Amino acid sequence: MRKTSLFIAMSLDGYIAKPNDDLSFLKLVEKEGEDYGYREFTSKIDTIIIGRKTYDYVVKEIGDSHYDNGERDVYVITRTERPKLGRTTFYQGNLPDLINRLKLEDGKNIYCDGGSEVINELLKYDLIDDLIISVIPILLGSGTRLFKDGRPEQTLEFIKAKTFEKGLAQLHYRRNKN
Repeated sequence: MRKTSLFIAMSLDGYIAKPNDDLSFLKLVEKEGEDYGYREFTSKIDTIIIGRKTYDYVVKEIGDSHYDNGERDVYVITRTERPKLGRTTFYQGNLPDLINRLKLEDGKNIYCDGGSEVINELLKYDLIDDLIISVIPILLGSGTRLFKDGRPEQTLEFIKAKTFEKGLAQLHYRRNKN
């Protein structure tokens, strides 16, 4: 069965974006030639689940080929109907149903790239298997929290931690299925 993995960065105080969906704090750890394991991680996935706000931001800043590179399926979770664009589907249905269906299909793993509403919906239904969280050395004080209140308690198994020259610490946990 395919796994659903989260690969995301947050501030030390738990925010994935500043107010107004500002991700500029991520630039603090940019270093030429360093991708913090992203290329290796994405080599093991062929499906991306992403919220519409995060998708729109990345497409505006980087371009739509960042997600839809012709080699993977992209599901943008949205409330607004939009036509399919290449291998990008704008999905309005039940998110747990989509993930459960995708997990049963053949293929590589599934990557959840945010945003917090999508992540917390998946956590609510215990549908994230691996969490790879990069902690950026900054305290933002406000913004969009990675983990919201109201989801069930989940025990995680520690896999590894890695530190980088720019102060980023990357934590890898796996859902404890006991």
